[in-house]
Amino acid sequence: MRRFSICAILGVLVGLSVSPASRGEDGAAPGRKTDVIYGRKFGTALTLDVFTPKKANGAAVIIVVSGGFFSSHDSINPMLAAPLVARGYTVFAVVHGSQPKFTIPEIVKDMNRAVRFIRHHANEYGIDPARIGVSGASAGGHLSLMLGTDGDQGDPAAKDPVDRESSRVQAVACFFPPTDFLNYGAPGKELIHAKDHAPAFRAAFDFYELDPTTRVWTPITDDVRLRKMTRDISPASHVSADDAPTLIVHGAADRLVPLQQSEEFVDLLKKAGVAAKLVVKPNAGHGWATIALDVSTLADWFDEHLKPAAKTAE
Repeated sequence: MRRFSICAILGVLVGLSVSPASRGEDGAAPGRKTDVIYGRKFGTALTLDVFTPKKANGAAVIIVVSGGFFSSHDSINPMLAAPLVARGYTVFAVVHGSQPKFTIPEIVKDMNRAVRFIRHHANEYGIDPARIGVSGASAGGHLSLMLGTDGDQGDPAAKDPVDRESSRVQAVACFFPPTDFLNYGAPGKELIHAKDHAPAFRAAFDFYELDPTTRVWTPITDDVRLRKMTRDISPASHVSADDAPTLIVHGAADRLVPLQQSEEFVDLLKKAGVAAKLVVKPNAGHGWATIALDVSTLADWFDEHLKPAAKTAE
């Protein structure tokens, strides 16, 4: 079976077509606001696009635009947002700082910043800050799970009011994500060095640090430190009882991200008492021809877990 790259699969996913019916009751395309700046790093703007429904349900879904931890505004396709917008979700397509310039720990920070920004501007976007979901495929799925398991409450002492907001999300629904780089495909199979990954993805795992004296970036080569950093970017290491309800759709014949990654992760969530579900696609690899049909499965999960809180009698 041909081994697909994560970047190629993301291109397939964001290029999915949808039927006119899924664009809304009147067939109209959702409203779109482009290049909203949610943060800056090293003089570079971090941006997202906002897709707004005509009849909003008050909930938001973040789509992580990421394949192989490469992210680009050109990869945003409104057709991917359309099925969610048709159900009333306000959709935020988030572009993060991309490899090869930025590594996964830096990218995770970008995604946390995006959630904080969206929550801080909840009133402006007409959403409930307590009803935010996140979705993505492969690397985008991994980043979704990092938010679902390791989002935090924010820094109340931060100078920037956005950074005082929580980056926690209330639901995750994603496709074929890596979940544990210390048990990748088999117990104890570690991917702690950049060279352990395919060439197209190595830059995202090539960890450096800034020497405070020389102001020179130097590679981190100590295995103990690399193993800790790898654990920190593995969603499986952050599972706890307060994690977001999580749905994963994964192909049984995936040779790039083993099905084992999703199986063991969902088991961990269930053992922690978190609502979790794995949908396995028989004979499917890292993406499949009918994947567009499964977007509705993700939307169903959000419908279930992003419902308004029940009102209590006074």
